[in-house]
Amino acid sequence: MRLISGKLKGKKLSFLNSTITRPLKDMVRESVFNIIIHSNLINIQIQNSTVLDLYSGTGSFGIECISRGAKKAIFVENNEKAIEVLNKNLEKLSIKNQASLFAGKIETFLNQADKKKKFDIIFFDPPFAENKFYNELKLIKKLNIFNKKNLVIIHREAKNVENFNGLLKVLTSKKYGRSKITFGIL
Repeated sequence: MRLISGKLKGKKLSFLNSTITRPLKDMVRESVFNIIIHSNLINIQIQNSTVLDLYSGTGSFGIECISRGAKKAIFVENNEKAIEVLNKNLEKLSIKNQASLFAGKIETFLNQADKKKKFDIIFFDPPFAENKFYNELKLIKKLNIFNKKNLVIIHREAKNVENFNGLLKVLTSKKYGRSKITFGIL
């Protein structure tokens, strides 16, 4: 797995080869960033943004954001092996000064988060069988830890039927094989 663009373009990322986590495939990641950059539906800049990468695994989304000029990426992960690999990636790429890692549950992180600090881009990549992210999305909205101009990206299984009524204004959804990426705003 390689970084696609930006100051770290071409650098390799370590990943966890397990059934517990699944890395965001390069092709899907590249499509996500093409939509962020080129879609007239999306009104957010990656440059100088603050990114929240939830269920971050080995960090490919947040690290790609840093490579493309994001000011800061906060990674939230609770799998010990994924945390080890994510730390290794951050060290290897010398970007620890632009990254923070919270090792634990997302709900715990959100409840402890500085409410004055707001996120521009929030990325969810939960296990396909898990629906806990709806509650986390509700909590983010309740805590108001996002900027007025924001983007939420959710990676789910293509066959899942999602209901974001009242939670998220869906801008667009795209399918890539087994993956579905939903773009919305809070």
